[in-house]
Amino acid sequence: MAFIDVMRKRDYNPVVSYEQVRPLMQWTYIWMVLGLVVTTGVAYLTVNTDMLLQLRASSGIVFGAIIAEFILVIALSWALPRLSAGVAAVMFIVYAALNGFTLSVLLLVYAEAAVTTAFLATAGLFGALSIFAFTTQIDLTRWQNYLFVGLVGLLIAMVVNMFVGSGALEWLISIVGVLIFTALIAFDTQKLKRLAASPEFQENGSAVAKMSIYMALELYLDFVNLFIFLLRLFGSSRD
Repeated sequence: MAFIDVMRKRDYNPVVSYEQVRPLMQWTYIWMVLGLVVTTGVAYLTVNTDMLLQLRASSGIVFGAIIAEFILVIALSWALPRLSAGVAAVMFIVYAALNGFTLSVLLLVYAEAAVTTAFLATAGLFGALSIFAFTTQIDLTRWQNYLFVGLVGLLIAMVVNMFVGSGALEWLISIVGVLIFTALIAFDTQKLKRLAASPEFQENGSAVAKMSIYMALELYLDFVNLFIFLLRLFGSSRD
């Protein structure tokens, strides 16, 4: 489809008006906020409902939920051109709900004040970085390869530390995670601006509907991961 081809373009034009990018950006942020609301609601519901809490304590169910999340992300990424906007929306909301279920453990491990502080810090950083990415004349797409390598290295380090259990390495991983996802927020926001300025997304309502869900997923993942790493870095556990 045309809007997939737009994602692969390398040309960059930072001088665009809000009216040019409004439709796609508006719906992207609406979907992203909705996803965060669903995740937060399910997380709190899980820790405050005995039946859901028992399900969350089952490693098999949690593992199944994580596998389902991976499948949904892959499906949304690779099958988006063949999906209807309605199916893509349902898949995104289901993913956000499953993520809330699996991440509910954070509400049990960390103090409520730490979770709230980390969330507010993440929201503040996200807002500031979004404004920077939208207004800067710097082409942030040049970071793409470095960010990909950084994500791979971060994943490898996290897997290694699962076996090593090093506190110092965990602290370093958290710092690197914050830096990488801070950069990804700016990168993905600028990518969203570039896509939104393309004629394909000003004339094709179906393309806007689907791409807004896809970009909402990317920004949602950036937000959630930044929140997790900030919480790991500065959060205090429950007594």
